[in-house]
Amino acid sequence: MAKQTFNNIKLGLFILAGLLLLIIGLYLIGRDSNLFGRNYTLHVQFAHVQGLTPGNNVRYAGIQVGTVKKIKILNDTLIDVSMLIEKRMQQFIRINDQVIISTDGLMGNKMLQITAAKDGSAFAKEGDVLRSKTMLNIDEMLVVLNKSNQNIAVISEELKAAVIRLNNSEALWNLLNNKLLPQQLLASTANIRAATAKANLLANDLHTIIADVKASKGSMGQLLRDTAIAYHLTTAIDKIKTVGDEADSLANELNALTHSVQNDVNNGKGTIHALLKDSSLVKKLNNSLQNIEKGTEGFNQNMEALKSNFLFRGYFKRLEKKKK
Repeated sequence: MAKQTFNNIKLGLFILAGLLLLIIGLYLIGRDSNLFGRNYTLHVQFAHVQGLTPGNNVRYAGIQVGTVKKIKILNDTLIDVSMLIEKRMQQFIRINDQVIISTDGLMGNKMLQITAAKDGSAFAKEGDVLRSKTMLNIDEMLVVLNKSNQNIAVISEELKAAVIRLNNSEALWNLLNNKLLPQQLLASTANIRAATAKANLLANDLHTIIADVKASKGSMGQLLRDTAIAYHLTTAIDKIKTVGDEADSLANELNALTHSVQNDVNNGKGTIHALLKDSSLVKKLNNSLQNIEKGTEGFNQNMEALKSNFLFRGYFKRLEKKKK
């Protein structure tokens, strides 16, 4: 009987120990899920939750402050995530704080990380929506890394082919083995330096000329900066233009006169046509000139005869005395 009682006591103790361990386990699990503390709910919205599930941790500055309560799809581009946050964090989390989806370790579970905005905004209250920030997903990073590896492999093959071509290039090795090449490079460098020095001198001269022009020094400076010279040049150009217009007018008049004369000559009109084209007029002019010559000769003979006449002899002698 005593033995049966002892066994019952041991069984009761075992059951009590099991119940105690179960209660402790439930408490620990509930504490991680904020089931036994004062909580409040905040929201954040993402376009993609990247595998986040209810029950995942929520951290503030690396400290566990809550869990993911619920994930709800609002539309085809927006997903609402409800966070169950400890009540004590209400005096730290602000409305402008940012929430990102991160990973607990390299390959661990997803979690939400709240980053303080530090802008002095109001504290978040029950049901407020915090700002979200989309971070680069690990899968996307792996895809980009895969593409980068492929590109590096292609570049490596191309570099390998280029090195093989360089090794098989006799012209390149002949060029590198040319002992005169360093001297030629030095000479080219010296020529480049001399050309650079000359270019600097030319630039300095141009700078001096420009400075003189700006200061109205020299003929170029006066020509470009003196308003009086510009006025005189404008006046001279106007006069040249006037002379050119008058020359054009005179040329037009001469052209008209030439056409008129040409028409008169071609059409048998005017004195010029008679002088140039009428042969009878030429003959008449020749006869008139011959008659004038004959008349002049006869007049001279008559004057000589008058000099011998006793009536006019005294007159001609007086003329000779006056001439002397």
